Amino acid sequence: MTEKLILAGGCFWCVESDLKKIDGVMTVTSGYTGGDKNHATYEDVCSHNTTHREAVEVVYDSSKTSAKQIIQFFLDHIDPTDGGGQFADRGHQYEPVIYYKDDAEKQIAHEALQELEASGIYEKPIAVKLEEVKPFFEAEEYHQNYSEKNKGHYMLYRKGSGREDQVARVCQIRLEKGVDWKEVK
Repeated sequence: MTEKLILAGGCFWCVESDLKKIDGVMTVTSGYTGGDKNHATYEDVCSHNTTHREAVEVVYDSSKTSAKQIIQFFLDHIDPTDGGGQFADRGHQYEPVIYYKDDAEKQIAHEALQELEASGIYEKPIAVKLEEVKPFFEAEEYHQNYSEKNKGHYMLYRKGSGREDQVARVCQIRLEKGVDWKEVK
């Protein structure tokens, strides 16, 4: 069965690229959501003419992966303790948010956040927000699949922003502490 999730974790190029690695994810589309207008563009978001955030819409096959697995992977590829943006990208438009469509999805996200908080991986509190889904607006074509179309620039940005080091650090901490995500039911 095909399902959707919407996640915001800073630069949508990076979130899109990371989430495409999950078996069962069919498509990841960069875009904008959570705002106060009936439409959003990159210019609107960057110039603060809207309260939308950069986000991605993940379409996945629920027989191969689950919302919980995608959320867990997402949380390991952002800095969930930074509510003021992500890495080099600062401001409301880059805040980390898990958008939920119903109470069941909200509960799944809440449990993942609680599990992460209890894991001891981070010394600071988890700052990822949970918000109800709002309309999602697809980003401009040049933003889609950016990591594939502009590999050199993308890798420089990802490394320079601090995201790549963060992901490696979280993997190392999980290994050293023996902390794995709980099995998905």
